[in-house]
Formats: sequence, structure tokens, C-alpha cells
Amino acid sequence: MDGWEALQWVPGAADQTRVSDVLRAGDAFHRAVAGLPKPSFIDTSDDPWALADRMAWGEHQLPSDPMLNRLAAQFRPVQTRSQVIHGDLLGNVLFADGQPPAIIDWAPYWRPAGLGSAIAVVDAVCWHRAPLEAVDELGADVPEWSQLVLRALTFRIATFHLLGLWDSARSNRYAPVVDAAVTLAR
Repeated sequence: MDGWEALQWVPGAADQTRVSDVLRAGDAFHRAVAGLPKPSFIDTSDDPWALADRMAWGEHQLPSDPMLNRLAAQFRPVQTRSQVIHGDLLGNVLFADGQPPAIIDWAPYWRPAGLGSAIAVVDAVCWHRAPLEAVDELGADVPEWSQLVLRALTFRIATFHLLGLWDSARSNRYAPVVDAAVTLAR
């Protein structure tokens, strides 16, 4: 990417157990950036995360994997409009006493805003001991939630494949969440 970046230090620390607070901060963030145009680099990025994102939306072929096949079999068209979103919220919302949450390390994608929440919930359940019920409950108000959860799981699993990190331990970690997502989508 050409250009420059400016950063400002903000107090606080991430807390992956505060999933509902992360989702509220992410919702506010996505409302604030809803009118931004699509960044030109979105369509040309070719890192594993950008490629996995495209795979999750049927724009590139998925790696051969039974779990990815199960998820993709449940894909339906998503009608919610796309906008610029933060695709890695869970570990990138800082909390400090007496301060509003601060969003850092923006990982931009051009997708429905609810995808940021779906990725955060998937990450919380798979990696931070959030209960499996969170897959269904935390997105109750998000349009097309079940489809966004399917895409979030596909994105994360495809990324691991592209990075050469997908193994039986990760498969075992993701399997119950994939089961829950497939059930939710039916």
C-alpha cells in the first residue's frame, strides 16, 4: 500500500471475554464509517486474509476440506449492503476505566457490517471460551446473521488453510461451532 499512516496511543487493554461490549463498539464504529467509499486496495489485496475473504463470498475457490464444504453448502445470497468494515474486532477493542472503548488495528474489508460481529463471535467461541450458544444469541438483531456466521467461519478456516496452519487440533476446535452454524442456517 502506498501512503502513510498516523497512530495515536490510547489507554486500555483488549478483553476477549467482553464479547457483547466488543460488538456494541463495533456496531458504533460501523455506523460511523458507513458512508466511506470502498477503498481501492480491497479488490487488489492478495494476502491470505484477503483471499480467504473472497473465498468466503464465493469469489474464489475454497480449499478442499469437508468442513468448508459443509459451510458452503449452506450459503445463500446475502442482501445486506456492503460497506467498509473492521474484520478483526475481538482483540482490537481496548477498554480503559472511564473511557469509551477504542477500536485499533483496523483490518478493512468491504462486506455487510454484521460480518465484523460474526467474526468476533466465532473467534470468541473458538478461542476464548465463549459459550457455544453465543453463535445464535449474540447476533439475534443482526440482519442475515446465520449467513454471516457461515461466512465468518469459512473466512477463518480458509485463512488457516492458506497459511498452512490448518490441522486436526484446529479442526477439532472449530467442529462444534461449524455444527452450530450449519444448524442455525437450516
